[in-house]
Amino acid sequence: MRYSHRQRRVSPYVIFWALLALAGFGVIAFFAVRQPLNSFDLHVAAWVQSFESASLTRIMVFFSTLGSTKFTILITLSAMLILFFVLQHRMELLFLAAFLGGASLLNKLLKIIFQRERPFVHRLVEETGFSFPSGHAMAAFALYGALAFLLWRHIRPQWGRILLIVLSCFMVVMICISRIYLGVHYPSDIAGALLASGFWLSVMIGIAQWYEGRYGAVSEFRLRR
Repeated sequence: MRYSHRQRRVSPYVIFWALLALAGFGVIAFFAVRQPLNSFDLHVAAWVQSFESASLTRIMVFFSTLGSTKFTILITLSAMLILFFVLQHRMELLFLAAFLGGASLLNKLLKIIFQRERPFVHRLVEETGFSFPSGHAMAAFALYGALAFLLWRHIRPQWGRILLIVLSCFMVVMICISRIYLGVHYPSDIAGALLASGFWLSVMIGIAQWYEGRYGAVSEFRLRR
Protein backbone atom coordinates (compact mmCIF):
# COMPACT_ATOMS: atom_id res chain seq x y z
CA MET A 1 0.00 0.00 0.00
CA ARG A 2 1.35 3.40 -1.01
CA TYR A 3 1.01 6.54 1.06
CA SER A 4 0.86 10.10 -0.19
CA HIS A 5 3.32 12.81 0.72
CA ARG A 6 0.51 14.46 2.68
CA GLN A 7 0.12 11.33 4.83
CA ARG A 8 3.83 11.19 5.66
CA ARG A 9 4.23 14.90 6.32
CA VAL A 10 5.35 16.03 9.75
CA SER A 11 3.39 19.02 11.01
CA PRO A 12 5.21 22.30 10.23
CA TYR A 13 4.27 23.50 13.72
CA VAL A 14 6.29 20.64 15.22
CA ILE A 15 9.29 21.56 13.07
CA PHE A 16 8.90 25.22 13.99
CA TRP A 17 8.80 24.54 17.74
CA ALA A 18 11.76 22.16 17.49
CA LEU A 19 13.90 24.78 15.73
CA LEU A 20 12.73 27.52 18.08
CA ALA A 21 13.58 25.45 21.16
CA LEU A 22 16.97 24.51 19.71
CA ALA A 23 17.80 28.14 18.93
CA GLY A 24 16.66 29.25 22.38
CA PHE A 25 18.77 26.61 24.05
CA GLY A 26 21.80 27.73 22.04
CA VAL A 27 21.38 31.31 23.25
CA ILE A 28 20.93 30.26 26.88
CA ALA A 29 23.90 27.88 26.72
CA PHE A 30 26.13 30.56 25.19
CA PHE A 31 25.51 33.05 27.99
CA ALA A 32 25.50 30.42 30.74
CA VAL A 33 28.96 29.21 29.73
CA ARG A 34 30.41 32.61 28.86
CA GLN A 35 29.09 34.32 32.00
CA PRO A 36 28.39 31.66 34.66
CA LEU A 37 27.73 34.32 37.32
CA ASN A 38 25.65 36.71 35.24
CA SER A 39 23.40 39.33 36.81
CA PHE A 40 20.18 37.76 35.49
CA ASP A 41 20.78 34.46 37.28
CA LEU A 42 21.91 36.09 40.48
CA HIS A 43 19.04 38.58 40.68
CA VAL A 44 16.30 36.07 39.82
CA ALA A 45 17.70 33.49 42.25
CA ALA A 46 17.95 36.11 45.00
CA TRP A 47 14.34 37.19 44.38
CA VAL A 48 13.04 33.60 44.54
CA GLN A 49 14.98 32.90 47.73
CA SER A 50 13.76 36.14 49.32
CA PHE A 51 10.48 34.33 50.10
CA GLU A 52 12.29 31.75 52.23
CA SER A 53 10.47 30.41 55.25
CA ALA A 54 10.44 27.11 57.11
CA SER A 55 7.04 26.06 55.73
CA LEU A 56 7.88 27.10 52.16
CA THR A 57 11.17 25.23 52.35
CA ARG A 58 9.31 22.03 53.27
CA ILE A 59 6.99 22.54 50.29
CA MET A 60 9.89 23.10 47.93
CA VAL A 61 11.75 20.07 49.21
CA PHE A 62 8.58 18.04 48.58
CA PHE A 63 8.29 19.15 44.95
CA SER A 64 12.01 18.73 44.40
CA THR A 65 11.69 15.16 45.67
CA LEU A 66 8.83 14.53 43.25
CA GLY A 67 11.21 15.51 40.46
CA SER A 68 13.95 13.14 41.63
CA THR A 69 14.98 10.11 39.60
CA LYS A 70 13.31 7.68 42.00
CA PHE A 71 9.88 9.31 41.85
CA THR A 72 10.14 9.98 38.10
CA ILE A 73 10.76 6.28 37.50
CA LEU A 74 7.88 5.37 39.82
CA ILE A 75 5.42 7.67 38.03
CA THR A 76 6.69 6.50 34.64
CA LEU A 77 6.23 2.83 35.48
CA SER A 78 2.72 3.53 36.78
CA ALA A 79 1.86 5.35 33.54
CA MET A 80 3.29 2.49 31.48
CA LEU A 81 1.15 -0.04 33.35
CA ILE A 82 -1.96 2.05 32.65
CA LEU A 83 -1.05 2.42 28.98
CA PHE A 84 -0.35 -1.30 28.60
CA PHE A 85 -3.06 -2.98 30.66
CA VAL A 86 -5.87 -0.42 30.80
CA LEU A 87 -5.66 1.51 27.52
CA GLN A 88 -3.82 -1.32 25.69
CA HIS A 89 -1.75 1.09 23.63
CA ARG A 90 1.68 -0.43 23.25
CA MET A 91 2.98 2.14 20.77
CA GLU A 92 2.20 4.92 23.24
CA LEU A 93 4.17 3.00 25.85
CA LEU A 94 7.10 2.82 23.42
CA PHE A 95 6.84 6.55 22.78
CA LEU A 96 6.90 7.32 26.51
CA ALA A 97 9.90 5.07 27.14
CA ALA A 98 11.85 6.49 24.17
CA PHE A 99 11.09 10.08 25.09
CA LEU A 100 12.01 9.78 28.77
CA GLY A 101 15.07 7.62 28.09
CA GLY A 102 16.26 9.98 25.37
CA ALA A 103 15.73 13.04 27.55
CA SER A 104 17.78 11.45 30.34
CA LEU A 105 20.65 10.58 28.01
CA LEU A 106 20.53 14.05 26.44
CA ASN A 107 20.73 15.67 29.88
CA LYS A 108 23.77 13.62 30.86
CA LEU A 109 25.49 14.43 27.56
CA LEU A 110 24.82 18.17 27.89
CA LYS A 111 26.10 18.23 31.48
CA ILE A 112 29.34 16.61 30.33
CA ILE A 113 29.70 19.08 27.47
CA PHE A 114 29.07 22.28 29.45
CA GLN A 115 30.33 21.25 32.92
CA ARG A 116 28.84 24.26 34.70
CA GLU A 117 29.35 24.27 38.46
CA ARG A 118 26.35 24.53 40.75
CA PRO A 119 25.51 27.70 42.72
CA PHE A 120 27.48 28.03 45.93
CA VAL A 121 25.59 30.88 47.63
CA HIS A 122 22.76 30.10 50.07
CA ARG A 123 22.29 26.45 49.16
CA LEU A 124 19.53 24.87 51.27
CA VAL A 125 20.21 21.28 50.20
CA GLU A 126 23.28 19.54 48.88
CA GLU A 127 23.58 18.21 45.35
CA THR A 128 26.44 16.74 43.35
CA GLY A 129 27.23 16.84 39.66
CA PHE A 130 27.13 19.64 37.13
CA SER A 131 24.41 22.27 36.97
CA PHE A 132 23.56 22.95 33.32
CA PRO A 133 20.98 21.97 32.23
CA SER A 134 18.87 20.94 35.21
CA GLY A 135 18.15 17.22 35.31
CA HIS A 136 15.05 17.72 37.46
CA ALA A 137 13.62 20.28 35.04
CA MET A 138 14.31 18.14 31.98
CA ALA A 139 12.81 15.07 33.62
CA ALA A 140 9.72 17.00 34.78
CA PHE A 141 9.07 18.47 31.33
CA ALA A 142 9.72 15.12 29.68
CA LEU A 143 7.42 13.19 32.00
CA TYR A 144 4.47 15.56 32.29
CA GLY A 145 4.80 16.84 28.73
CA ALA A 146 4.72 13.30 27.34
CA LEU A 147 1.82 12.29 29.59
CA ALA A 148 -0.18 15.36 28.54
CA PHE A 149 0.47 14.54 24.88
CA LEU A 150 -0.49 10.88 25.27
CA LEU A 151 -3.51 11.30 27.54
CA TRP A 152 -5.04 14.23 25.63
CA ARG A 153 -6.84 12.02 23.10
CA HIS A 154 -8.28 9.80 25.83
CA ILE A 155 -9.98 12.68 27.64
CA ARG A 156 -13.20 13.77 25.92
CA PRO A 157 -14.59 16.63 28.08
CA GLN A 158 -13.05 20.01 27.43
CA TRP A 159 -12.73 20.68 31.16
CA GLY A 160 -10.82 17.42 31.53
CA ARG A 161 -8.30 18.45 28.90
CA ILE A 162 -7.88 21.87 30.48
CA LEU A 163 -7.34 20.23 33.87
CA LEU A 164 -4.73 17.89 32.33
CA ILE A 165 -2.75 20.82 30.92
CA VAL A 166 -3.05 22.89 34.10
CA LEU A 167 -1.89 20.02 36.34
CA SER A 168 0.99 19.15 34.00
CA CYS A 169 2.17 22.78 33.86
CA PHE A 170 1.76 23.15 37.62
CA MET A 171 3.97 20.14 38.34
CA VAL A 172 6.67 21.30 35.93
CA VAL A 173 6.66 24.88 37.25
CA MET A 174 6.77 23.86 40.92
CA ILE A 175 9.62 21.40 40.39
CA CYS A 176 11.58 24.02 38.46
CA ILE A 177 11.02 26.76 41.04
CA SER A 178 11.96 24.39 43.85
CA ARG A 179 15.41 23.85 42.35
CA ILE A 180 16.09 27.60 42.24
CA TYR A 181 14.63 28.14 45.71
CA LEU A 182 16.80 25.40 47.21
CA GLY A 183 19.90 26.98 45.67
CA VAL A 184 21.03 24.01 43.57
CA HIS A 185 20.36 25.53 40.13
CA TYR A 186 20.61 28.87 38.39
CA PRO A 187 17.50 30.12 36.54
CA SER A 188 19.34 29.66 33.24
CA ASP A 189 19.87 25.98 34.16
CA ILE A 190 16.10 25.66 34.33
CA ALA A 191 15.45 27.62 31.12
CA GLY A 192 18.05 25.61 29.23
CA ALA A 193 16.58 22.34 30.51
CA LEU A 194 13.04 23.27 29.45
CA LEU A 195 14.20 24.27 25.97
CA ALA A 196 16.31 21.12 25.55
CA SER A 197 13.45 18.92 26.70
CA GLY A 198 11.01 20.86 24.51
CA PHE A 199 13.25 20.25 21.52
CA TRP A 200 13.40 16.54 22.25
CA LEU A 201 9.60 16.35 22.72
CA SER A 202 9.11 18.05 19.35
CA VAL A 203 11.49 15.59 17.71
CA MET A 204 9.65 12.62 19.22
CA ILE A 205 6.24 13.98 18.19
CA GLY A 206 7.61 14.52 14.69
CA ILE A 207 8.83 10.91 14.58
CA ALA A 208 5.44 9.72 15.81
CA GLN A 209 3.64 11.74 13.12
CA TRP A 210 5.94 10.41 10.41
CA TYR A 211 5.51 6.85 11.63
CA GLU A 212 1.74 7.19 11.66
CA GLY A 213 1.68 8.61 8.16
CA ARG A 214 4.14 6.03 6.87
CA TYR A 215 2.50 2.92 8.29
CA GLY A 216 -1.01 4.17 8.96
CA ALA A 217 -1.74 1.86 11.89
CA VAL A 218 -0.46 3.87 14.80
CA SER A 219 -3.67 5.68 15.66
CA GLU A 220 -2.43 6.24 19.20
CA PHE A 221 -0.26 9.11 17.98
CA ARG A 222 -2.92 10.92 15.96
CA LEU A 223 -3.13 14.56 16.98
CA ARG A 224 -6.67 15.88 17.20
CA ARG A 225 -7.03 19.07 15.20
